[in-house]
Amino acid sequence: MKRMIILLLATSTISLFGANDLTTLYGLYKNGDYKTACRLGLRIFDRYKKNSKFLMLYGFSCLKADYIDRLAVPMTGLRRTKTERANASYFATIILQKKLLYHALLDQVDISDLRLPKTDYILSKIFDMYTKGSYKKIDGKYFFIPKGQNGLYYVLYIERGHGSPKMVVEERIDDRLIKTHRYW
Repeated sequence: MKRMIILLLATSTISLFGANDLTTLYGLYKNGDYKTACRLGLRIFDRYKKNSKFLMLYGFSCLKADYIDRLAVPMTGLRRTKTERANASYFATIILQKKLLYHALLDQVDISDLRLPKTDYILSKIFDMYTKGSYKKIDGKYFFIPKGQNGLYYVLYIERGHGSPKMVVEERIDDRLIKTHRYW
């Protein structure tokens, strides 16, 4: 499944929102401050939960901030148009892939026979390579080397400590850590 990010609707005119907090949300997203945008979206959700442009902007902010579980709420409101349903399906796919990977890693459940739509999101890439067995496992960590990526690889593992175990994905280039994603 191709990434169905259709933010043109949300970005075409801010005046469609007409509210200061929605303008702020859009500005945060546009400036790449996805965590703050996601947190703001959560705070103002009840006021705008019927506004599909808000739901998409809030959902994509949370996705880019790696707050995957927060996608479930905006996902349920995206159902009126083809674009909304495509974005809802995109969110659902990523949520399911995250939950299945977490389950497989913590509970040693075999998910190798599962095939789900592919997206461009990092967990989707990891899910696809994991279910196909395209990894090397060393000391409880899974190493994935995507095809056609010079020096790029991913490391997947479970981090235990305070609270619930977290699933960690590290993006690396030539042993240099580029980004760390943590999910629970």
